[in-house]
Amino acid sequence: MSATTVRPLRGRAVGQRRPGVKPARLGLHTFLMTVSLVWLAPLLLAVYASLRPYQETAKYGYFSLPHHLSFDYYRQAFSQSGMSKYFVNTLLIAVPAVLLTLFFASFVAFCISRVRIRGGFAILILFTAGNLLPPQVMVTPLYELFTRLPLPYWMSDSMTMYDSYWGVIAIHVAFQTGFCVFVLSNFMRALPDELIEAAIMDGAGVWTQFWRITLPLCRPALAALATLEFAWVYNDFLWALVLMSSGDKMPVTSALNNLRGEFFTDYNLLAAGSVLVALPTVILFFLLQRHFIAGLTLGATKG
Repeated sequence: MSATTVRPLRGRAVGQRRPGVKPARLGLHTFLMTVSLVWLAPLLLAVYASLRPYQETAKYGYFSLPHHLSFDYYRQAFSQSGMSKYFVNTLLIAVPAVLLTLFFASFVAFCISRVRIRGGFAILILFTAGNLLPPQVMVTPLYELFTRLPLPYWMSDSMTMYDSYWGVIAIHVAFQTGFCVFVLSNFMRALPDELIEAAIMDGAGVWTQFWRITLPLCRPALAALATLEFAWVYNDFLWALVLMSSGDKMPVTSALNNLRGEFFTDYNLLAAGSVLVALPTVILFFLLQRHFIAGLTLGATKG
């Protein structure tokens, strides 16, 4: 007679009541869902309006049920505004600005956090304090400065920093480096000191400590900063408007002005153009979402 195997019961014991949802957690989830819907409402309304003809929304209103949905406005917005050319202009500004910002910020952060140069904390305070200065107060001085700073003819048609890609790139690098130094210095300071000590024992110089040891460990932080910086530079309209006069050099955010008429503006067409302009940053976030979240949360549980 074979013995019967008795398996232990898993889960709740018989007669044990299932714990209910805590009111605090339910309230938190309700609050987060409400905030998310409020934040997404303008974007969803823009997408909804871009799929409807103007005659329909003018007659029934933007919050009415749709009678006809199509992507005609997207094709019209892309062709009418010349958006492909402006996308290229934006990449010519955003990609070098992001790369130069991370390049310079990583050097400064390494010197402050790992090399521990004299006055490093004062330098960090200086870079951080620069972010507190509103960029609008610098518009007039920078405009006067850039119209006088010379550039070679092969870098600018105007022979100055004004009306050139380099001028806008320099502005973004100057204003964004402080934030990146602050984030990278804290990230590098959390790295184990034993790695640098072992590298020094093996005869590694400062450049090897930076390029081959510290920088590869900062990939999550660099990816998160690259996503943020690209979004900020991509969405900027102020500096291109102030420091550029040629319409052919303007970034993609200025392409929306081409969709506004002199006497009449089709806001459904403008909504379609706004969605097209915002689409690259959304795609970039989803592509780098894993690195973005890892860079923001890594080290959050360390004491």
